[in-house]
Amino acid sequence: MADSPEQPVPASEPHVVVTPSVLYVGTPAYLVATTNPDGTPNLAPASSYWALGQMLVLGLEAEGQTIANLLDRDELTLGFPSGDLWRAVARLAYVTGRDPVPPAKAARYRHTPDKFAEAGLTPQLSDLVAPPRVLECALQFEARVRRITPGLDRSYAMVEAEVLRVHADPAILKPGTDHIDPTRWDPLVYSFRHFFSRGTELGWLPSSPTAEEDPPIDAG
Repeated sequence: MADSPEQPVPASEPHVVVTPSVLYVGTPAYLVATTNPDGTPNLAPASSYWALGQMLVLGLEAEGQTIANLLDRDELTLGFPSGDLWRAVARLAYVTGRDPVPPAKAARYRHTPDKFAEAGLTPQLSDLVAPPRVLECALQFEARVRRITPGLDRSYAMVEAEVLRVHADPAILKPGTDHIDPTRWDPLVYSFRHFFSRGTELGWLPSSPTAEEDPPIDAG
């Protein structure tokens, strides 16, 4: 006789219903560079991100200079900062390249024309796109927009971009390979408006190209 499925526990145990102000459960923070109409670079922090194959999906504010730039010029770079760069990312949290500052942002944001200088970061020439990379970021993507979809409430947009080239500091690679070694790479993580380093490694999947032994448990 087959085992009967376990019955669900009562809905009220052990959780409570909450209404958090944001839903940033824990995603990598990144810096996205685009080109302004006058040819200067814009740099903005973001954390809504996922990837599949060579495609990225980015969630970006609809009133930011980044979206305005991407609607006219489809090239961008992404720089993934390590944990030690969190202050540079935080310096960009409440500045905007929009001038004048949009009314919805006016209470907290101020305009600055040079976001790289504001963050204390260094622009680095890209190979295939116009926007610069962020020199201090150990992992950098050059990309081109393939589609921009307005969000349901129009306060954000979903940007689908194809990665054209990846740059990595050799220090984060498994020696002799093109594989990012997660034991050498410590990305900055953004969770409920707090910054974290990745933390202690807990395990890995059998498909890992960098692990040197079997997973510590049967991953199925």
